Amino acid sequence: MKLSSWRVALRIARRDALRAKGRSALVVAMVALPVLGVAGADVVFRSAELDPVEKVVRTMGQSSADLRILDRGAVVLQAPDPEEDFRVTDAGETKKENGQPAYTPEQRLSLDTEPADLARRLLPGATLVPYREGPFTATSTAEGLTNVRITEADLADPVWRGRYNIVKGRAPSADHEVAVSQEFLNTSGLRIGDRTAPRGLQATPYTITGVAEYPGELRSAVLFARPGALIDKLENPSGAPRGTTSVSEGVSHWLVKLPAGAGLDWSKVMELNKYGFIASSRAVLLDPPARSEVPFYAYLDSRGSGSPTPFFDRTAVVILGTVVGMALLEIVLLAGPAFAVGARRSRRQLGLLAAGGGDRAQVRAVVLGGGVVLGLTGAVVGLVGGIGLVALFRTRAEAAAGERFGHFDLQPLDLLGILLIGLVTGLLAAVVPAVQASRQDVVAALTGRDTLKPPSRKLALLGLLMLGGGSALALLGSTGGFGGRSLSVLGGSVVAELGMVALTPYLVGLFGRIGRWLPLGPRLALRDSVRHRGRTAPAVAAVMAAVAGSVAVGVYVASSDEQHRREYVAAGPANAVILASGWGASADGSMLAQQRGAVQNSVPGLGARADVQRVTYLGDCRAGGNSCGSVSVALPEERQCPIWGKNRRSLTPEDIDRLGREDPRCKEDRISRGNSFGSVQVGDANLLRNLYGIADPAFGQAVAAGKAVVFDERYLKDGKVSIDLTEPYPAGPMDANFEPAVRTVTVDAVLAAGDAALGGTAVVGADTVRRLGLTSTDAGSVWLPDTAPTDGSEQRARAALAKLSDGIDFEVERGYRSPGDLISLGLTAFAGLVALGAAGIATGLAAADSQRDLTTLAAVGAAPRIRRTLSGFQCGVIAAMGALLGAVAGVVPAVALRKVEAASAAYPGMSLQEEAAKGALVFPWFTIAGTVILLPLLAVGLAALLTRSRISLLRRSG
Repeated sequence: MKLSSWRVALRIARRDALRAKGRSALVVAMVALPVLGVAGADVVFRSAELDPVEKVVRTMGQSSADLRILDRGAVVLQAPDPEEDFRVTDAGETKKENGQPAYTPEQRLSLDTEPADLARRLLPGATLVPYREGPFTATSTAEGLTNVRITEADLADPVWRGRYNIVKGRAPSADHEVAVSQEFLNTSGLRIGDRTAPRGLQATPYTITGVAEYPGELRSAVLFARPGALIDKLENPSGAPRGTTSVSEGVSHWLVKLPAGAGLDWSKVMELNKYGFIASSRAVLLDPPARSEVPFYAYLDSRGSGSPTPFFDRTAVVILGTVVGMALLEIVLLAGPAFAVGARRSRRQLGLLAAGGGDRAQVRAVVLGGGVVLGLTGAVVGLVGGIGLVALFRTRAEAAAGERFGHFDLQPLDLLGILLIGLVTGLLAAVVPAVQASRQDVVAALTGRDTLKPPSRKLALLGLLMLGGGSALALLGSTGGFGGRSLSVLGGSVVAELGMVALTPYLVGLFGRIGRWLPLGPRLALRDSVRHRGRTAPAVAAVMAAVAGSVAVGVYVASSDEQHRREYVAAGPANAVILASGWGASADGSMLAQQRGAVQNSVPGLGARADVQRVTYLGDCRAGGNSCGSVSVALPEERQCPIWGKNRRSLTPEDIDRLGREDPRCKEDRISRGNSFGSVQVGDANLLRNLYGIADPAFGQAVAAGKAVVFDERYLKDGKVSIDLTEPYPAGPMDANFEPAVRTVTVDAVLAAGDAALGGTAVVGADTVRRLGLTSTDAGSVWLPDTAPTDGSEQRARAALAKLSDGIDFEVERGYRSPGDLISLGLTAFAGLVALGAAGIATGLAAADSQRDLTTLAAVGAAPRIRRTLSGFQCGVIAAMGALLGAVAGVVPAVALRKVEAASAAYPGMSLQEEAAKGALVFPWFTIAGTVILLPLLAVGLAALLTRSRISLLRRSG
C-alpha cells in the first residue's frame, strides 16, 4: 500500500479517535499504564547504574586507588574491578617442600613487613590515607541504645569527596567529635550538636558535628570518627598497652594518593596482588584490560566457573519476563473490543470506502490506523508520565533503593524501544477488528445488515494445537530447558492463550447449543451472541484475559502461600512469648533483667516465666568473643548424610549429586526450628512446657536427674545423645582444608514426643553442663499465657524494648499468618472490574445491533422490560463464557512459574519434606468458582440495572 494511502488512513483514524473521545481515552489509558511503569523502571535502573567515572568516585573518592590487604603472605587473583570478584590464596595454602611452606619472595616479604610500610615501598611517592571500618557496637540515643557501625576516616581531607560527603554540619576536627549518617539521626532521635556515647565509653561521649553520607548505602546507621579516635578505644577501653595486632583481626585499608601525573596500571595491580594486596585502580577501572590479560578470568575458566547461568535462564528473569509478556498480551486482548466497537460503528463509512474503489488493504489500514494513533498516543503519554514521575520523586526513589543515582539517565534507544512497545500493543489490538472489517460484505455494510458465517473449523483446529503445544512448551520447558527458560515459559504461555483466543469463535457456537434449555431472555441473548461472533469473540477474549490474569496470580499466590505454610516452623507453642538476648548491645545477656521487666510490665497475664541459658564451649561468640568453640547435638555417625559428614571435603561434585539423589539419609533432614538459644539449652520443667509444649512432669524430672531431653528419635542411640564440642578456629593464616578438632561427649537422654522440627535440639540441666566441663550464659526467657497477648500489648512491649536496644529478639507465636488472602482478594476484584468493563463494552455494541430485534419484539407485544432483561443477559453470557475460558487459560503460566521456582531451588541432599514444600501446587477453587459464578451474575445485574426499559421504535428497512 502506498504511503499516501497510509496518510489518508491515519487522518481518518485521528478524526474517529477525536469523535469517540471516551473510547479513545480508554485505549490510551490501557496502553499508557504499562508504558509508564516500564519507562519509570528503565529510568530508575539506568540512573542507579553508575558509569565508570561515577563508580570510581564512589569507590575511591578523589584518590588514585583503593588498597587493602586481607591476610599477610597471601596471593590474590582479582578482576579489574575487585567488587566483581577476587580470590585470596592464604599463606597456609602454599605448597610445602620438606614439610616447610615454599613461600615466594613476595610472600616472604609480605609476612615480614608491616602492610603500610610494604605498600609505601611498592608505591614510591604515594600517600596512604588510612581507612578503618570497625565492628558493630551500641551507642546511646535519646531513649536508650542503638546498634551502629564505626568508620574511621578524616572526612576533612578532600580525597574522600564522592565516597563520603558531608551533607549537613561539618566534618569532625577533634578526637571527641563524630559525624553520623542520616539513618542514625532518624532512629536515635538525636540532632547535630547532641552527644552520643558508644558502649564502654560512657565516660567520654562524642559530639555530633555533622551528617556524612556514603551515596552507595543510605540505610546504615554509622558513626564517622577521626583515624585512631574510636575503634582502638572500643577494642581496649582500659587503655592498657597492647601488643602488635595481626592483620587477620581486621582489614587494613587505605586510599592512595599518587604524585601528579602518576597512575596505577594493570601490571602494577597484578604486582600488588603477589604481595596480598587487593587494589581498585582509577586508571584500570576507566580503561580495563582485555579479558585475556586477566589471570583471574583464566582461573575461572579452568575451574569451569567462567560461564554463569545465562541471563534469560535466571529464575527472576523468567518470572519477570512472563509477567510482563502476559500483561502486554492481556492489554492487547482488552483493547480489542474497543477497536471492534469503533469498526462496528464505522461500518457504513468503511462500506462507502470499499464501494468507492478501496481495496481490503485500505479498509484494514483505516482500522489499523486507529491502533497506530491510539497506541502511539498512549505510548507518548506513558513515556512522559514515567519520566516525569521519576524526576518528581527522585529523592524518594533513592531512599527506597537505599542509594543515590549516579545521574538522571535517559537512554534514547531504551525510550524508543518502550515507545515501540506501546505502538505495537495498539497495532496488535487492532489487527483482528481490521481483518474482520476488511472482509465484511459491502452491501451488508451499507444497509446495516450482518453476514452470518459459520466458525472456521481450521481456525479451531489451529487454536487447539496452539493450546496443547503452548501448554506443553511452558510446562516442560520450565524444567527441561527447551532453549532458554524465559522463552519457553513466556512463549508457551502466550501461544496457549492465543490458542484459546483462536478457539473462542468455535466455542461460542458450542455454548449456543444450551440455549434450547434456557428461558426466553437468556435464550435470546445467547442466540444473539452466537449469530454475531464477530463482536462476541473479542469481548469474550477480553474477559478471558482479565480472568486468566486473576486465576494465574491466584494459583501462584496460593501455591506460594502453601509452600510458606509447609516451611513455617513455629517458634514455640501457640501464644508463647519469647524473649532472646539478640545481637549487638544486648547479645551478652547483660540487659536481660531490664528486658524481662519491660515485657512483664507491658503484657498482662503472662504466667510463669521460664529462663533459658545457652551452652557455650571455650567462649561465647554471640557475646562478642573473638575466639570461641561451638556446641551442637549430633546424629550418630551411621545416620549422618555423607554430604555433611566429616569426609565431605573428599567428595567430588559428582559424588555429592549422586548421594543427594540416592542416599536416603540425605533425604531425612527436616525443616527445623531455629532460635537464639543454641542447639543445647539449659532449662527445667518450665522451659519444656513454655517453649516445647511438654507438660509431662517426668521429663522435667529427667532433666533434674542429669539426663537430656531430645525431640527426634534419630538422635537417640542406646539411650544416649551425642554432643559435638568443636574447638575454636585459630587466629592468623590456616590451611584451606583446615578442620577444627571435634570432641564428642554422650549424655543419657530421653525422647519426648515433640515436634519433628525440633531435631538437633536438646534440653539439659545446669548440673549436666558443669559435669561436662562446659559453661552457659543467660540467653532469654519464655512465657506461655493461656490466651494470646493482644496486638496492643505486643506493640507496647516492642516499644519498651526498643528504648533499651534495637538488637533484641522478641516474638509472640501466633501461628502461620497468610499474607496472600488480601492479595488474592484484591486481584480478583480488579479482574472482576476489568472483565465487567470488557463485557459492558460488548453489551453496548450488542444493544445497538439488537435495536431492530427489540423493535420487532415491541411490535408483537413484548413487555418494555424485555430490553433490560435482554441487555443484562447479553452481558452475562459474554462474562460467563470469558470467565470459563479464562479459568482454564490462567492455569498454564502459574503452574509453569511454580515449576521454574521449584527447579531453581533444588540442591543435592534436599529433604523430601522440603522438595514437597518447594513444589507445592494449590488451586484456590473457592476463588476460581467465585469468579466463574459471581462475575456473570454481577454482569447481568449491573447491565440490567443500567439499561433503560423504554424501547425506541425504528422503521424496519429492507
